[in-house]
Amino acid sequence: MTQQDRQRIAVGIADGLSYAEIARRLDRPTSTISREIGRNGGPHDYRPQQAQRATARRARRGTPKPPRAGGPPDGVGAREEIVEMAVRAGLPRITARVHLDLLQSEDGRRTAAELTRRLKVSPASVSVAVNYLVRHGYVRRERDPQRRRDVYVIDDEAWYRSVVLSARQTLDTARAALASAEEVGPDDLVGRRMARTGAFLERISLDLLESADRWRPLLT
Repeated sequence: MTQQDRQRIAVGIADGLSYAEIARRLDRPTSTISREIGRNGGPHDYRPQQAQRATARRARRGTPKPPRAGGPPDGVGAREEIVEMAVRAGLPRITARVHLDLLQSEDGRRTAAELTRRLKVSPASVSVAVNYLVRHGYVRRERDPQRRRDVYVIDDEAWYRSVVLSARQTLDTARAALASAEEVGPDDLVGRRMARTGAFLERISLDLLESADRWRPLLT
């Protein structure tokens, strides 16, 4: 990879482009871009000049040892990209990292202490993150009677619960808008706008609930 390539990667990161889009513009595999950014500071600390110098140093030392057999390909870069996509979608960064760590655990279970140790963040940050995930249906909280501590669990039904919870919240908003429109009256400009908004949100949320139920068996 040339210095110019690395400059274009830095510009792409600054512009908020996905790794896939940066790769497309450079005509390279997405995995190459993920690996390049992941091994040179990540998306927030990537510097093209430093990346170029680090690559030259690695070349002088010889080719690094390959990853252990069975390890995930481009693991760090891929994880960073998933977290970045979640952040761009509105999820707080620590929450996204906690969610991903639970998704990638073999049994989908972690204690708060395990999350704190694995992610190297404060217990308070983990507490805020898991409370958000529980509140939005991504994770459920269980009590371990033997160790007398909470365990946070993500299972195959997590996405269904999250979608349903979001749709129901949207449905509540829709019905509040329709009620407001009725109070104002159909002859009022604001009333008509609220009625249109409520009708749209109600239809969308009902369709989403129906679709979630229809495709739920895919998760089992």
